[in-house]
Amino acid sequence: MILRDTVVEVDLRAIGANMDAICQMVGPDVAVMPVVKANAYGLGAVGVAPTLMEHGARYLAVATLSEAMELREAYADYPLFILGHTPDRLLGIVAENNITQTVFSKHQAEILGKAALALGKRAKVHLKVDTGFHRLGIDDVDELYAICNTEGIEVEGIFSHLALVNAEEDEKQFTKLMGIIAALEKRGVSFKYKHITDSISAVDYPEYRLNMVRPGALVYGLRGFHKGYIEVTQAMAFKTRISQLHRIKAGEGVGYDYLWRAARDSVIATLPFGYADGYPRNMRDKGYVTIRGMKCPLVGVLCMDQCMADVTDVANVAEGDEAVIYGSGRDNTMDIPEAAALAGTNKNEIIARILARPPRVYIK
Repeated sequence: MILRDTVVEVDLRAIGANMDAICQMVGPDVAVMPVVKANAYGLGAVGVAPTLMEHGARYLAVATLSEAMELREAYADYPLFILGHTPDRLLGIVAENNITQTVFSKHQAEILGKAALALGKRAKVHLKVDTGFHRLGIDDVDELYAICNTEGIEVEGIFSHLALVNAEEDEKQFTKLMGIIAALEKRGVSFKYKHITDSISAVDYPEYRLNMVRPGALVYGLRGFHKGYIEVTQAMAFKTRISQLHRIKAGEGVGYDYLWRAARDSVIATLPFGYADGYPRNMRDKGYVTIRGMKCPLVGVLCMDQCMADVTDVANVAEGDEAVIYGSGRDNTMDIPEAAALAGTNKNEIIARILARPPRVYIK
């Protein structure tokens, strides 16, 4: 049962089509590992996972152990990969639940390997190489080789992440990764998976795809590429309904501190969403919702749970009418790129910041 009027609609058909397009773009020899961290960028990891699996995902990538465990509880056997750091004290849970872990130190590998051996198994890992991003990873070939020879560890892959500064810097990073891979292979190490590209670089740099790509925002229809092109469709909408209508006189104020006053006799709609739902508070003077096909500016200070919009010019407006917060960009709705530009942030943050409070409604 849906217990709120404010919901996130997730179009699983669009996600499936986006995955199909990505798989077609990279070809059958390149594994696609969609990134479902941050609750699948706000769309609901458990809810979108079956569609990703059905449309070619070889792995699902998350940022944290808690995210991996949420998926493991729902999908007992599907390959899961933790992109981020897992504290030493929790590595036993990684081994117990057959989750593939990013590793970037011999110490970390030894703890994970010991935990795996105690369970009568080997823990799968991917080596994280620091090629210049300087976030996670190492570039010491000797230590990487030592990790490969750690008891209880199966090194399945090796990867890095591009800083996406410019083509020259990106090439330097890619070349560094390939040099480290070559050095390890010369010592007899082999890797099932090699990867460095995310959504942007997988499109812009076909030559860097190796045999695995990690699309995140692209899966959900957000475009960030510059050189290449792929047709994807935004897979979410954020909607609510009018709670109450107020008819006010010219000069009357709305909301905290009366920072907005009506320039004319006006109709004001109260809407049940606010910054606690992940809507940017700085959208007060520039955000709008779309009601009956018309853009309705937000007025007054955005509240934690509610906000107000000027609906004076909307003919026959009524309580219960749908208000589109984020839409496709058609029919006068605000799409995610426009929302990001108005809020002064990027597209990923706009959708990832939508908290769990609004229910996710999945459209098949």
